[in-house]
Order: sequence, then C-alpha cells, then structure tokens
Amino acid sequence: MSRRATAARGARTIAVAAVAAAGALLLAACAPTTTTLTYDPSDGVGVSVLGEDDRDLRGINLMVVSAAEGEAGNVLGALANETADDVSFTLEAPGASPVTVAVPAGSTVYLGTETGEPVQLDTVGAAPGDYLDATLTVGSDTKEFQLPVFDGTLPEYADYLPVAAVAPSPSASPSPSE
Repeated sequence: MSRRATAARGARTIAVAAVAAAGALLLAACAPTTTTLTYDPSDGVGVSVLGEDDRDLRGINLMVVSAAEGEAGNVLGALANETADDVSFTLEAPGASPVTVAVPAGSTVYLGTETGEPVQLDTVGAAPGDYLDATLTVGSDTKEFQLPVFDGTLPEYADYLPVAAVAPSPSASPSPSE
C-alpha cells in the first residue's frame, strides 16, 4: 500500500471521529438537564396548589405511614411556600380530622421527621399499599391528589409508625379488710 493511500485512510478516520464527536455534542446540547427537573425523590407524591410552573405552593414527597386501615398515620414529606406571604396548608382526607401546618414565606417545613413538624392523621381510610384520597388547601386554592399509604414493612418507614397509645395497667385495689 502506498504512502498516499495510508495517509488518505488516516485522514478519513480522523474525519469520521470528528463528525461522530460533533454529533454527540449536538445531541447532548439538545437533551434536557435532568438535575434541574422537579421530582419526588422517594415513594411519596408531589402536589402543587398554586403558582408559576406549579412551584410556589406545593407538597413534596408526601406520604402517610400507618399500621392498618382505620388506624392513625404519620404524614411524611414537606410543604414549600415560595411566595412572599406566610401561608397555612390544610391537609384533609376522608374520615380524618383536617390538619393545618403554617409555612413562613420563602420556607419549607419538613413533616414527620425528627427535626420536622409532627403531623398525624387520626384515622387513615386506606390500607397500607393503597392510596388515600386527599386534598391540600391553601387559602381558596385546593388540589385533590392520591396520598400513598405505607406501613412498617419497609425498614425505612418502620420508625415512623405512630406509637400506639398504651393503656394504663389497672391499679391494684385494696382488698377489703376483714
């Protein structure tokens, strides 16, 4: 093979590599940056009540942990307020008393964690593994959503089961004297 053929083959290889690299860069530039997308990082659900791009008033990664249907349940997740005003979020579910959480302007309040706000539904109307119909309300704006229900089967949620009220043991009554 001549030097000229070898040089031409090398030039074609470099050209193909350059076109492939340029194509890969072009495709990468057209792809969305996934780290900027809003998502719920765990098993809970997100719900947007109001705002630009549905981010001004929202619930993040919301879920409830309960031992069984009809039992109390701890609400986990967060409530975010990206507005300039303090607001109160109200969470309602069938059969449970509504719970209200105040969230200061520009803040996020975490729910159910060691450092967060304890929020408990007195009765969970769905079995673990199912969804509970719920509404999240701020002022006159309401959003319906499906709130997932978990139990202590998964180790990461076992510590969040509501502590059952312990009935006091009956005190010994004095025996009648003879």
